[in-house]
Amino acid sequence: MNAPLMISVAGVRGIVGQSLTPPVLARFVAAFAAELPAGEIVVGRDARRSGPMVYRAVAAGLMAAGRDVADLGLATTPATQLAVETLHAAGGIILTASHNPAEWNALKFLSGRGEFIDAELGAKVRARFEADRDLWTRFDRLGRERQESKADDWHIQRVLGLEDIDLEAIRKRPLKVVVDGCASVGGVTAPRLLRELNATVTELDCVPNGSFTRELEPLPEHLGALGQAVRAAGADFGVALDPDADRAAFVDGAGVPLGEEFTVALATATVLARRKGAVVTNLSTSRMMDAVCAHAGVPLHRTPVGEAHVVAAMRELRAVVGGEGNGGVILPAAHYGRDGLVAIALIAQAMRNGESLRALADRLPHLVMQKHKAGRSPEPWERAADRLRAAFPGFAVESTDGLRLSHGEDWVHVRPSGTEPVVRVIAESSSEGRTGELVAIASRALAGAS
Repeated sequence: MNAPLMISVAGVRGIVGQSLTPPVLARFVAAFAAELPAGEIVVGRDARRSGPMVYRAVAAGLMAAGRDVADLGLATTPATQLAVETLHAAGGIILTASHNPAEWNALKFLSGRGEFIDAELGAKVRARFEADRDLWTRFDRLGRERQESKADDWHIQRVLGLEDIDLEAIRKRPLKVVVDGCASVGGVTAPRLLRELNATVTELDCVPNGSFTRELEPLPEHLGALGQAVRAAGADFGVALDPDADRAAFVDGAGVPLGEEFTVALATATVLARRKGAVVTNLSTSRMMDAVCAHAGVPLHRTPVGEAHVVAAMRELRAVVGGEGNGGVILPAAHYGRDGLVAIALIAQAMRNGESLRALADRLPHLVMQKHKAGRSPEPWERAADRLRAAFPGFAVESTDGLRLSHGEDWVHVRPSGTEPVVRVIAESSSEGRTGELVAIASRALAGAS
């Protein structure tokens, strides 16, 4: 597979050895450093095989640009975000391609608040990278490197101290949990957190060696081994993480996956049971969130897909909770970023009185969602958008992020991906047949078929 660099608002992804090479890495991080205020830059990475090489290129680029580097080593995305905040760093870089296959890696850029950078700063970084001028410093102004080993400790202590978590009640109901760590960094921190919650933990692929044994996105079709392990252990539930542990998906005590859309819905319901406030999610997230917010009597706001968009709206609206339907929960009391450990703690909180995970999930509306990918055509997006509008007469149209077309309980969201060279087609309705029909109509329109 050969793919160009995927440059988005907050970073860049590519295939290692093809589009993502040491010179590209060093130049991009030097461009990023040049746009930051003075101060140290924090770097953490997931466990993929290319990580050590990518880190060395990144550290070299930062030091050659005159920046000091705090190396977290193997670290989750949320732990890296929190480390930037804790260390009062100028910014941070997470080396992870998240759910992309093993041959990919990426740079995710963080502001001094430990949040993904916004579009304005991202555009400046890209322009400086492309200009390839004034990036490097003199020999006597080179940066230094140091190791920082406390990031996981800071992260776990932050989660355990949340007001939304009743530690005493959770610990009084000892849970049995299977953790699928995806052979990466979440396999270290998630078991640690659960043991602090007095859970008995069975570990599956929790050695962070990057030897992936399943597809990296924690979708139901990828969690067969986790379900089998839950049944074998007689566990209360299982949790699967993606390689950088900002997303979590759950399977019930029978080993049946809930689907990653349930994560943010259940977490949101848990928070809203204790305190009320605005909630933010993206345009591709299930209407289960509408039901949760309506039940609590609070407003739900939707943004374009992408953590930076959700976080910006959460800050503006002072939201109490939010996130994305891909398994990413954002709880501002922890920090403004998706966090798999926060999701795990909130699920444990929801189960503290003895209810099963399946019983909690069954309280939510029965909706059917399908997620598909289509090849990206070289034609201008607006041509495909015109065909999509015509294919869904009578549907309300939201065009801030691709096209989201909705009518009653039915909706379909079609958007070019910012992380893969594909177009995503996501649809939801109250039945399998109708959802499949929505996907088929959208796919034909994308292909230019009548």
